Amino acid sequence: MPIKAFADAKQRLRTVLSDTERRLLAQHCAETVLAAAHELAVSVVCDDDGVAEWARAHGAEVVNTPSEGLNPAIAEGVAALAAAGFDMIVVAHGDLPLADDLRPVAATGTDTVTLVPDLVYDGTNVLVLPAGLSGRFGFRYGRGSFAAHLSEALRCGASVRVLRVPALAHDIDTPDDFDRPEMEGIRQWLRTNPDNPR
Repeated sequence: MPIKAFADAKQRLRTVLSDTERRLLAQHCAETVLAAAHELAVSVVCDDDGVAEWARAHGAEVVNTPSEGLNPAIAEGVAALAAAGFDMIVVAHGDLPLADDLRPVAATGTDTVTLVPDLVYDGTNVLVLPAGLSGRFGFRYGRGSFAAHLSEALRCGASVRVLRVPALAHDIDTPDDFDRPEMEGIRQWLRTNPDNPR
């Protein structure tokens, strides 16, 4: 799980959420994704001491990455996990508020790249990568990452599996994402959270 400092997360929601609400939302979503891993081993890729402390308190390993930017950080994290002996690596973003189970996505062949797109097939919310592709597969997170990752998997000669998983298709990047009917539970949680000063 790549996670940036909770206080710095969700900058595009600044027009609809306070700094406290954005921090609470980022941490809540990360805890949801962590719980969705169930018994899978979890490593949090980060460069923030607060996130690292949070991850260890929740039973996750930490991969500290000084790299600037999401793609280099994920590449470093994947390389570290491959070096540690993992066969398959699941890259799940920490902003999937409806995530409930990553295990079916993780169950794949050792030569197959699995892609779980967002609602509009633009972003890649979850990516499962054979460890043997570490260093060869180029991460392309950002706008259009689903198509870019599909092309990258094919370039590497891997089999590709695309899974449409409703619980993993919803992320919260923009005010429109936050306003979706599926996010009503999250909106209520923020309004009633005792840590929220509103």
